[in-house]
Amino acid sequence: MSRVAHQVALQRTGVVTLLAPYDPHVAGTPSLGLDLPDSDIDIVCEVRDFDAFAALLTEHFGDRPDFAVHARPDLDAMIVRFRAWDWPFEIFGQALPVAQQHGWRHFCVERRLLDLGGPALAQAIMVLRHRGLKTEPAFAALLGLTGDPYAALLELEKQDDAALRALLP
Repeated sequence: MSRVAHQVALQRTGVVTLLAPYDPHVAGTPSLGLDLPDSDIDIVCEVRDFDAFAALLTEHFGDRPDFAVHARPDLDAMIVRFRAWDWPFEIFGQALPVAQQHGWRHFCVERRLLDLGGPALAQAIMVLRHRGLKTEPAFAALLGLTGDPYAALLELEKQDDAALRALLP
């Protein structure tokens, strides 16, 4: 039996509504159509009170399989993980507006590239993902970007569509 669609899992958990005070944005590979069987549902949030954030998620999802809270003081962030409706969830809270967070920015660049490159680009990315590459390194490899693939993708957000099209295979 296959798992429910990620949108169904999001709706059934009510997690986006629960996180409304934290400006939740659903990101990651399922939303891009690039997910693999082990992909998780990523939600990025702006969090200023990590204790309240952790308490809220613990109250609502603490009994779920694989529930864990990890502080990331190096990023002024917290990651909460759990499993629901056959999906792993990863909620990333950082003391920055979502639009400034790297995970959201990567997602936006990848979405733009997929919009420009269409199904052929998505298929090429999936070939690399099935070979074991993470999403950002797969995009970087396919586009011929050098250096740190995460930083290289962030550099692309400044480019207009014509410049991005020129990178597409």
